[in-house]
Amino acid sequence: MAAVPSLAHAQASVPTGLAGDARSLDALRGRAAADPRGAVREASRQFEALFMNELMKSMRATALEADDGSGSLSGRNVSTSMLDGQFALQLSGRMGGLSEAIQRQLERQMGLSPGPIPVTGSANNTPAQLAAQPQPVRVPQTGAAGFVQQHMDAAQRAQAETGIPAAFMVSQAALETGWGRREIRHADGSPSFNLFGIKAGAGWKGPVAEVVTTEYIDGRPQKVTAKFRAYGSYAESFADYARLMTQSPRYAAATQAVAAQSRGAAAGDATHAARFANGLQQAGYATDPAYAEKLTRVINTTLRLQRSLAA
Repeated sequence: MAAVPSLAHAQASVPTGLAGDARSLDALRGRAAADPRGAVREASRQFEALFMNELMKSMRATALEADDGSGSLSGRNVSTSMLDGQFALQLSGRMGGLSEAIQRQLERQMGLSPGPIPVTGSANNTPAQLAAQPQPVRVPQTGAAGFVQQHMDAAQRAQAETGIPAAFMVSQAALETGWGRREIRHADGSPSFNLFGIKAGAGWKGPVAEVVTTEYIDGRPQKVTAKFRAYGSYAESFADYARLMTQSPRYAAATQAVAAQSRGAAAGDATHAARFANGLQQAGYATDPAYAEKLTRVINTTLRLQRSLAA
């Protein structure tokens, strides 16, 4: 039988962390900036330790209640309680344990590891051979790599007409649809193929999809019902976006500036992303007051993703 550690050993060997010292949250925050995966791994282990400790305390209290009817820990059981905490820490972080599940979920939420790819009903119908490529895609999810690859040809054709870098247009489509997961759909669930959230104004003679969307009115988000243009394919969506950008005077400043800056560059440059995004917001492309900031982030993410896939 293995020797039970002494109380002094338990006190000395209990590591600091969420399970032993709430102040270590600051240390985890600092570590997250330099080593996000390491911080997630440690936080997951500590959360599992907290859970294990509470479980052991509950079991111990049940045993005491059965013994003396009080259910409380007396002074003579303090050392036992501390040893329970030590055992909880030692049992946490094992392969296949709860901490692994917590770690996977946190990494997906933080965009540090691939998440599930929709099988049907989205723009992310990437062929298996694309999703199975061995390149280490960390940010965004693996499905985003398929989204970029799926739409890059149509975006490059639109680039030839507009001068807007293809990566910028794919990024805007990604922002509008959540990387293909939140596409505009008809009432029967069929796709509208509208990747850019272009509404159906009075001059639109084609089919429409009527959906509830969020608009910012006087800076406050409100749910409204709006009509959006519908197409027969994603290629038509890119082509219509190209026509809108080149024929509408309101977007001329934004498109001409980025086209002049990025002329000759196949994928655009991160330094032009913010100017393009701000130009679209100033022209009134979207009512979201944070649209330019969001689009800039997505463009920079797409450019990093392209580099990682090409490596």
